[in-house]
Amino acid sequence: MIPLHDNNPTSIIPVVTIAFIIACGWVFFWELSLGAATEQAFYSYGAIPAVVVGGKLLPPQVDVIPSWLTVFTSMFMHGGWMHLIGNMLYLWIFGNNVEDAMGHVRFIVFYLVCGVAAFMAHALGDVNSQIPTVGASGAISGVLGAYLLLHPRAKVLVAIPLGFIIHTTRLPAGIVLAFWFVLQLINSVIAAAGHSGGVAWGAHIGGFVAGMALIPFFKYRRVRLLSQA
Repeated sequence: MIPLHDNNPTSIIPVVTIAFIIACGWVFFWELSLGAATEQAFYSYGAIPAVVVGGKLLPPQVDVIPSWLTVFTSMFMHGGWMHLIGNMLYLWIFGNNVEDAMGHVRFIVFYLVCGVAAFMAHALGDVNSQIPTVGASGAISGVLGAYLLLHPRAKVLVAIPLGFIIHTTRLPAGIVLAFWFVLQLINSVIAAAGHSGGVAWGAHIGGFVAGMALIPFFKYRRVRLLSQA
């Protein structure tokens, strides 16, 4: 189930959402320009649980910024085209309405806090992991959690692959986002059993829960949860 568009207009231009998308795109092209040094950049600017929360030290050649700062720099890095495009699609569809509900400045803080919460949820699950965590997925998961509480009845156009046929339909955002969250839970259980790896499912779950928990405090008072829109 791939979301393509929602029918939920905004009252502002989502400049922060657009800025985050541009920043992630710019950083990705910078990564591509590094060639063989891209992996080194992941270790320098990606968030490594064993370093950030486990007290491990990086080799001098990749230890370029404080470890706590990598939690933020990692949010703008991506491991490939599909990783970037998928994240930016979700951010574009759902981020504008969340930004509309709280304003530009609050949205910046909300997004970053959700990203931190997502990383901590992932890192505390394995404090000895030396694999760099990169991607905006955790922060965007927070956006999805917020959207679920703000506009569960908004209609979302989704593409559903059925073999060689792509079926499109409109579904309530509550169904789309609940399906997404359940999928993260299932994949997390599978990964914990040792059958898959490479994706920080715990970060997705942690970010989503953080977004749901934080939206009542970040939204404007006039904005109601569980809107009919």
